[in-house]
Amino acid sequence: MKKIYFCFLLFPLLFSCTDNDDAYINKPLDFVVPSNFPELQYNLALNPPTEKGFELGKKLFYDGRLASDGLVSCGFCHIQENAFTHHGHTFSHGVGEGIGTRNTPSIQNMSYQTAFMYDGATNHLDLQPIIPLTNVVEMNGDLNAILVMMKGDPAYRSLYKQAFKDGAITTENMLKALSQFMVMLTSSNSKFDKYSRNETGGSLTTDELAGYALFNANCASCHATDLMTDNSFRNNGLVINPAINDVGRYRVTELAKDYYKFKVPSLRNVEMTAPYMHDGRFGSLESVLDFYSSGVTDSSTLDPILKHNGVLGIPLTETQKLQLIAFLKTLTDNQYLTDKRFSEY
Repeated sequence: MKKIYFCFLLFPLLFSCTDNDDAYINKPLDFVVPSNFPELQYNLALNPPTEKGFELGKKLFYDGRLASDGLVSCGFCHIQENAFTHHGHTFSHGVGEGIGTRNTPSIQNMSYQTAFMYDGATNHLDLQPIIPLTNVVEMNGDLNAILVMMKGDPAYRSLYKQAFKDGAITTENMLKALSQFMVMLTSSNSKFDKYSRNETGGSLTTDELAGYALFNANCASCHATDLMTDNSFRNNGLVINPAINDVGRYRVTELAKDYYKFKVPSLRNVEMTAPYMHDGRFGSLESVLDFYSSGVTDSSTLDPILKHNGVLGIPLTETQKLQLIAFLKTLTDNQYLTDKRFSEY
């Protein structure tokens, strides 16, 4: 594994929680790039994670006061034990019992991604939180009101002074702190990772190996690298939900070629993140594979990978489906799902 250090960050900051003059030295966090992962996409040099930056980002992530109702935090819909998804909920829930139109995506390995949200509404991790924070159905937050709240909170005042050289409570620093928390959310210790790195505990069963072979032959073009996504946008042939008519990537680009294309999700921890698809229409992995085997519908923007010689989808036998699911379950990273560093309490 490669380690990235930011030793030059050892700068002194005043510790002001008790209004004394004790000096506090903020410490950089080691960021480890797993040997089986591709290169980082997030520029750590511009916002290197530190102990107090991470602590501040975590506090913000779980603080319901960022929402207009004082209750709905980022962590309300992103639950750690389910790879930071809202397990069991078709759509995300928000303030005033509002319900969105998309399923809550997982949060993991964000620093390796090039676009965020199902439609790629932003391509920078520092900007991503603004979308749910200000969305009227999700958190309905007011950035100015959030700043006033934090400036009136002694714990926030102390953390900002410790986390940032200027010590300022600003929207920019708030977003950077949230990024530092999300950057550290690395899932890289599943059974499959150990197999990929030839480590102890990485022996796959006959069915898991058969499923991996099927995966490489039929799925890895989109769910690429050990991140299990190529960060692209694709139309996978879902029947359009007329009640929502979510046009996907077209909503951002307004290009006809992007109609009904959605970001390819990572399959890491997929066993724990039901329901599936951007609108949560499938409740099990079995139903997902049934769809790809016999439910794909044609359209002008359907991904060519799903249309070979006039045959739609990915024909699979029942045995092959079981083998694929066996492999997908090797992507579950229990260490990540239970890591106390990332939990609210």
